[in-house]
Amino acid sequence: MWRRNRRDDDAARIHEGCDTVPGGIEDMPESSPDAPVQQCSVIPESSATTPRHAAPDDGTDLQDPPIDRPGQPPLRGFGRIGVHDVQPVVEGGRLPAYAVVDEEFEVTAHVFREGHDKVGATVVLTAPDGRELRTDMCQQEPMGLDIWSARVHADATGSWTMHVEGWSDLWHTWHHAAQAKLAADIDVDLVRAEGVCLAETAFDRARDAGYDADSEIIGAGLSRLKSAGNAQALLTDVVGWEEFCEVMARHADRDLVSPTQRTPLLVERRRALYGSWYEFFLRSQGAHRRPDGSWVSGTFASSEKRLDEIAAMGFDVVYLPPIHPIGSAFRKGPNNTLDAGPNDPGSPWAIGSPDGGHDSIHPDLGTFDDFDHFVAHAHSLGLEVALDFALQASPDHPWVHEHPEWFTTRVDGTIAYAENPPKKYQDIYPINFDNDPEGIYHECVRILELWIAHGVTIFRVDNPHTKPINFWAWLMATMRRRHPEVIFLAEAFTRPEMMQALAKVGFQQGYSYFVWRSAKWELEEFLTEVSTQTSAWYRPNFFVNTPDINPYYLQDGNPAAFAIRAILAATMSPSWGMYSGYELCEHVPLPGREEYDHSEKYEYRPRDYSGEPNLSVLITRLNEIRREHPALQQLRDVTIHHAPDDRILVFSKKSGSDVVIVAVSLDPVWGASSQVMLDMAALGLRSDAQFDVHDELTGADFTWSQQAWVNLYPAQPAHILTVRGSH
Repeated sequence: MWRRNRRDDDAARIHEGCDTVPGGIEDMPESSPDAPVQQCSVIPESSATTPRHAAPDDGTDLQDPPIDRPGQPPLRGFGRIGVHDVQPVVEGGRLPAYAVVDEEFEVTAHVFREGHDKVGATVVLTAPDGRELRTDMCQQEPMGLDIWSARVHADATGSWTMHVEGWSDLWHTWHHAAQAKLAADIDVDLVRAEGVCLAETAFDRARDAGYDADSEIIGAGLSRLKSAGNAQALLTDVVGWEEFCEVMARHADRDLVSPTQRTPLLVERRRALYGSWYEFFLRSQGAHRRPDGSWVSGTFASSEKRLDEIAAMGFDVVYLPPIHPIGSAFRKGPNNTLDAGPNDPGSPWAIGSPDGGHDSIHPDLGTFDDFDHFVAHAHSLGLEVALDFALQASPDHPWVHEHPEWFTTRVDGTIAYAENPPKKYQDIYPINFDNDPEGIYHECVRILELWIAHGVTIFRVDNPHTKPINFWAWLMATMRRRHPEVIFLAEAFTRPEMMQALAKVGFQQGYSYFVWRSAKWELEEFLTEVSTQTSAWYRPNFFVNTPDINPYYLQDGNPAAFAIRAILAATMSPSWGMYSGYELCEHVPLPGREEYDHSEKYEYRPRDYSGEPNLSVLITRLNEIRREHPALQQLRDVTIHHAPDDRILVFSKKSGSDVVIVAVSLDPVWGASSQVMLDMAALGLRSDAQFDVHDELTGADFTWSQQAWVNLYPAQPAHILTVRGSH
């Protein structure tokens, strides 16, 4: 017996269907985020130590615990049929797992029961409108581990739930017993009678549900079971009839159904997972010098032609660094120096001047009408516009004068500027989110609402890892309720825990470590991590470069190196991106640093996009291949295949019948050749099959088998192979 206490009352309420807990992610003004669903396995404090029939030691009454019954979520973690370790679940079910519409993902669970009777399991996805999508699970080898899995997908956006139902499988229990007893000639008449009962209820269920073909098959089997004649022969005939057995497995009674607690599943639009991004600075597009050496800035109008070219290369998203007024105080000159001249434009991330702040447009770029025209033209080309959301201010920002409490004041009375030693950013003041959180939080919502009203559907968030996680949890939940179509990309090159946390609290995508992974073992390890270990909540965007990062791998300017990295990014991840100039193989670094010399962050940098070398044709083809192949638009179904040469990476991706094999040389100077040994099961092929492949890059056709050979060289550093027929 257990002592009745308040915790018992709470457990009972949860058991009766209360699947939320007070407090949520963060109690803030405006409106708190959706209260997370709790994984309910509440154990009263005394249950572990108090014997069932122990005498009370304090005079209080004792009461039996509530009884777990089929059809109810288990109070103590296991129902009548044991189901546990359901995956994917994020933070014990307190935060949602992620998917996009029609994205197939695997659900696994351990399902078992006492004795030798058979069990089954079903994944149930419940839509926001209450619809249920049910998918039966299959037991995985080795059977003794009791691991069950199913591939599922949700067909609409919104806040879904997911749970697994374990159940007693009466049909397979009977079928197994029938085989054993037939072989031993034991209880044949009784077994047949039991089979008749199962078939009769299955027949009624199939007929009433409108499964006419199935009910016809069950009826035929039922007639055989009831026929006069040798019981053993009739029973043997029915037990061995595969079609009958398959239909019975679908419609036979499922007893002792035991559901797990529902956990949240957030289903978003496909751009949250899949897309090709292109970043460019508006002020450089069309910029030119006057005779006196001063600059004329590019504008929204002068950049619209570039939109046509970006769309022609097959990109889906055009990302703009900040377009707001730039401060004059401590303005940075070339290469982040402190000696800015009168013609230096300053860093766009030093936001704010007397012309306005985050809710304003730099006068050199144009007006809001010009911006609206730019966005409309992008949309007409099928491009979404992503705007930088950088929560910081220059010393000239209106916030500094109107809300000085939003910043950190040092002991000498000055406002702290940003720094990442040895780098210093005297032109930027970080916001202190612990000072007036209500005012700061609501100002952020106001700014986002403004730009959303002007057609922005994606925000690339600058340095989110330098702001509190609970702020992002609140803001992401607020924006999800108001604008579920809006996507946020976290520009967080930081510690793994912080990157994962940002994803878990709502960022649809995040920058990734891909930009620093170049060795084969690093790429294989990272691809495995993002496709299996973190795919339920973290969607990486594989940018090949950024204005801040000029990777060492590219700094000799070899076009083959640029081609290799673009091929890897575009095929390894469903979302990839590049910063303008990459197609021209721009590579000159600051000596000894992973930065660009004469960085566009501090200077105008107009380009001739017809110059050589030029990878625009390759990039266009990569984006075409991605659009043609669903396998390359998903993250989770990836297999790494064995190539003995450490300079060649081979992996495959699969979506339904679409299978793509990618073989890439990682050596941009000499190339490499290697035998390849394929995991045929992962390709959906027999181990002894021969199959045809088509190279999407060159148009060549080959016949491959489990062992193949690749010969790659700088001018042709990769195969992207579509698997066609097998023979």
